[in-house]
Amino acid sequence: MPAGFQQLGGEVVTGTLALSVFTAVLGSLQFGYNIGVINAPQKIIEQDYNATWLHRYGEPIAPGTLTSLWSLSVAIFSIGGMLSSFCVGFVSEWLGRRKAMLVNNLVAFIGGGLMGMSKVSRSFEMMVMGRFVIGAYCGLASGLTPMYVGEIAPTSLRGALGTLHQLAIVIGILIAQVLGLESLLGSEDLWPVLMGVTILPTILQMALLPFCPESPRFLYIVRCQEHHAKSGLRRLTGRQEVGYMLAEMKEEKRRMDMERKVSIPELFRSPLYRQPIVIAIMLQLSQQLSGINAIFYYSTSIFIKAGIQSPVYATIGAGVVNCAFTVVSLFLVERIGRRTLHMLGLGGMCISAVVMTVALVLLDSVPAMSYICMLAICSFVAFFEVGPGPIPWFFVAELFSQGPRPAAMAVAGFSNWTANFIVGMSFQYIAHLCGPYVFLIFAALLLFFLVFTFFRVPETRGKSFDQIAANFSQRSAGGMIDMDMDLDMDKPSTELDYLGEDELN
Repeated sequence: MPAGFQQLGGEVVTGTLALSVFTAVLGSLQFGYNIGVINAPQKIIEQDYNATWLHRYGEPIAPGTLTSLWSLSVAIFSIGGMLSSFCVGFVSEWLGRRKAMLVNNLVAFIGGGLMGMSKVSRSFEMMVMGRFVIGAYCGLASGLTPMYVGEIAPTSLRGALGTLHQLAIVIGILIAQVLGLESLLGSEDLWPVLMGVTILPTILQMALLPFCPESPRFLYIVRCQEHHAKSGLRRLTGRQEVGYMLAEMKEEKRRMDMERKVSIPELFRSPLYRQPIVIAIMLQLSQQLSGINAIFYYSTSIFIKAGIQSPVYATIGAGVVNCAFTVVSLFLVERIGRRTLHMLGLGGMCISAVVMTVALVLLDSVPAMSYICMLAICSFVAFFEVGPGPIPWFFVAELFSQGPRPAAMAVAGFSNWTANFIVGMSFQYIAHLCGPYVFLIFAALLLFFLVFTFFRVPETRGKSFDQIAANFSQRSAGGMIDMDMDLDMDKPSTELDYLGEDELN
């Protein structure tokens, strides 16, 4: 086998494919970093906010005002993501997947610069604005990365490579937690550096993107550039014969040409798209309303309430669990299937949330419950990464063909970020009202999403984009989707898959 090639899951993975996926998920790494970076230095940044307020107004900041200002600093990240996620479809079609990721890095530079300069400028407004701008970057990255990776990945590896988006997110969270230690960058003097470090993955991605091919599926179906699509496929697969891959794209393009351009309102009006877009939205909501970001954003304070000594290190331990079980999901997703893993994750999180609640309630009378609480939190995180963490991101791209995919990614991304904002902004207030029972709310939501997944979500493992779209077309008037989708995974999506390049041309 030529140098630079590896065998994975029976499929050849070339150096170009590995480089392209690695480069794309650097955006996911930055996404995760900016989720986790705000957690550990919370008290120090709040002290700086107070010092700025004292410098301006000659009196300390009111506790309620400080809580609101901090909640805004956390949650405005999601507002930026919400707004920019609606632009994913337009930007990815206008610039292409690769160039859109390249241009998006300019947004990251602005956001990182604002956050890094906020302390020296004595301006918590710069910090808040920087969080908004970096959120806008992450909103685009959260749509562009799984879209690009899903389009360049072979069908048999699409799930495994799609999981790398979530793996990069959790690695970014873990890096932020480690660097956020007071002995490293989480100190009173260095926390602006901690916030500004976010530009380093940006620099690396900008340096590597020119060596990555544009999505051949985008070039062939959207831009009608067959020659460039062939060139990209040959680089990604290491094969000269790519006719069978172009055949699948040709069939998808034929279906797309029969449709009008799909807008966001049409996703909800058309019986063909209504079922998959509802599923896409519910999957995104199941990820965010599971309560996982309550753990990511406020884990340090949760561990303090649970009586854990050295809560920052406990948070890092949860981050290690986060990464480990994302790797587990990477190996299971193509063997067990998306739907099964998602249900397993939701069920495990539901049980963990109940155990966590019981442990917090009994904590005062039974001190040993602090360890049960920590185990429940780690279990909660582990089950999240088995299913609800990675699967919704790439599952949306699988449910739609090339025509409606950008609009669907925009809607799904907006749903994800909206739920993210609601949790980030309201969790502290709800936790104050509900006390240790707050996670019962998430347990009830998890149970609801588990039931929905069982009855409404299809399995897409081993199916081509065209097969999945065709199945929804066949059942657009029939209501509930057959979980087996009545498709033989061993059969090609169309007879054209058997054609060589000469026959195709």
